[in-house]
Amino acid sequence: MDIGSENLENLELGSNSKKQENEVAIVMVPFPAQSHLNQLLQLACIFSSSYNLPVYYVASATHNLQARVRANALNPSDIAKIHFHDLPTPEFASPAPDPNALSKFPAQLLPSYNASMLLREPVALFLKDISSKSRRVVVVHDVLMSYNVQDVSSLHNAESYIFNCVSVFFMYCCFICIPKGIPIPLEEDLLKKLPSLEADAPEEINKLVAFQLQYKDIRAGDLYNSNKVLEGTSLDLMAQFASTQNKKQWAIGPILPTKLDHVSDKRNKCLDWLDNQPPRSVLYVSFGSSTTFSDEEIKELAVGLERSKQKFVWVLRDADRGDIFTGEARRFELPEGFEERVNGVGLVVRKWAPQLEILAHSSTGGFMSHCGWNSCIESITMGVPMAAWSMHSEQPINAFFVTEILKIGLIVREWEKREELVSASTIENVVRKLMASKEGDETRKRSEELGKAVRESTEKGGASQLELDSFIAHVTR
Repeated sequence: MDIGSENLENLELGSNSKKQENEVAIVMVPFPAQSHLNQLLQLACIFSSSYNLPVYYVASATHNLQARVRANALNPSDIAKIHFHDLPTPEFASPAPDPNALSKFPAQLLPSYNASMLLREPVALFLKDISSKSRRVVVVHDVLMSYNVQDVSSLHNAESYIFNCVSVFFMYCCFICIPKGIPIPLEEDLLKKLPSLEADAPEEINKLVAFQLQYKDIRAGDLYNSNKVLEGTSLDLMAQFASTQNKKQWAIGPILPTKLDHVSDKRNKCLDWLDNQPPRSVLYVSFGSSTTFSDEEIKELAVGLERSKQKFVWVLRDADRGDIFTGEARRFELPEGFEERVNGVGLVVRKWAPQLEILAHSSTGGFMSHCGWNSCIESITMGVPMAAWSMHSEQPINAFFVTEILKIGLIVREWEKREELVSASTIENVVRKLMASKEGDETRKRSEELGKAVRESTEKGGASQLELDSFIAHVTR
């Protein structure tokens, strides 16, 4: 039967559109800061590799490249499956961080944050295009990109979900309790120790956050990089509140590879160094991508580490610029002869380091950290106790959560004393207590037990895996 070329073309078009109609596309829209880029890329790889869904990672060319080059623990073949879409981003200034600023907040990133506020139109165009080719579009975005994705509500087959890059405890305290005048659900002795919840950020960032939060109610629900093992109480409280707003929530964390079984062709030298150290003997020292130390602070830290007589790997880098590919890196001056004196005991790494692989290494026994949620969740999952030294934003709340609620860490410096110089003797004492004392051993034991429970939650039938399966079933319905 001759159905004619025109009819044949229509039939083919019909079969293609039917094929496309079955497809659910996931679009990730990260905020342009390292800890946010990283968490959304980890999640993108899970959606793509574990559930075989097409995933689009949508950011500026600079930040897409940043996410890729720093994806240490992810399997390159998983990253290769992600469709990176470069948004046209206005040029922005990329100043160096100020090592002597009184506040540790990374004010040098403000121009890049402000530039990200201008992405609504290109995001809307991209979503409209993907929407025309898919049965459903699922936008998973950072809360600080809510304004940019608001046009999702104008598409008949699209919905959005906020991926929260912070702890549920922080979310509940700062976004429910304080604005609504609800008491924070802690015993009185813990409430007295809770750091001030007042924002320490510049007014410009507070305005940016407030502006973005106006648009968050268009979401259908929330995803958390946490789970019931870690934050069951806070999740239950958030669920009660979410139900009054008709929002759904899923606690799917930790969204990182708990088994690092892919073989990288470029193994970092610090992992080779760790191979030659005794089990649980090394303190990993790193303050993330947004902390800058003054020369005086570097000197105190160096002297404290040396005097502690404990083994260490110290990642000594400046904080990120808005564009990490521009500008000269600052060269830190260590005390004269420091690296020669600690040779064999300590290793100084001046480049980006594979943090998750270091924390997963059997020789790592502690982590001195700024307590960004990314670092906390990695340390907790790998069962490594923390020396908590918060710097800005939600970090003091995370440090409190780790040390006072989970009891898997020790405080280096109280938040109220953040403008004081931390002395070498303070650093020496905390390092020794964490790495070479009975209290440190007990903290390590609790960390290892909690890490085991968290890892089990990500396995088949575990709480976190069930939540992830539930979310995928919901968005592919």
